[in-house]
Amino acid sequence: MRILLVEDDKMIGEAVRDHVAASFHAVDWVKNLADAEAATGPVAYGLVLLDLNLPDGSGVDFLRKLRSRDIRTPVIILTARDQISDRIEGLNAGADDYLVKPFNLGELEARIMAVARRYDANPHPVVQIGDIEINRPHHKLSVDGAAVILTSREWAVLDLLTARPGAIVSKDRIEEALYAFGSEIESNTVEVYVSRLRKKIGKDRIRTARGIGYTLGSK
Repeated sequence: MRILLVEDDKMIGEAVRDHVAASFHAVDWVKNLADAEAATGPVAYGLVLLDLNLPDGSGVDFLRKLRSRDIRTPVIILTARDQISDRIEGLNAGADDYLVKPFNLGELEARIMAVARRYDANPHPVVQIGDIEINRPHHKLSVDGAAVILTSREWAVLDLLTARPGAIVSKDRIEEALYAFGSEIESNTVEVYVSRLRKKIGKDRIRTARGIGYTLGSK
């Protein structure tokens, strides 16, 4: 999943970015609302982690703008504001969850996956497709009972395909997920990672919708 982190505190931002990236998510980290608004224009993020007190304004106002533009991306607020009134304001503005600082990074990851599952067509954390078992929260994959190790970029592609088994995921959407890892996106980058996945899980499990994208299914 590609995640936008909006956080101006350097220490917290680095800790969240590194932990979330270590959990096989791609992360774009911005430190103010202007950059956050610029980022959400061209990119369809899977999730936004949003601080409320930012140098150039309120995170709640930014959230309201997102919802007014009919951007339904899930949002988890990360803030030191712990009053019930602040929680109510954030949730009423369109947030999906609210986590008070300081928080445990393991809990943050659990909440990320819980929110993501609510938005997926398949809300279950463990997905079974034929003899493939994909444990999304723990990033474990097995094929016919044998464990398969994936890189973070391979997981990014598989996670998109797993979110909606049988549905076509566009090449552009996969490119967006890979771009945040900092690698150069060349014309054949998506094909390269799809090819790597096919070698690990079976070439017939990822089908090509020519000119559109890819879909994950059983043999």
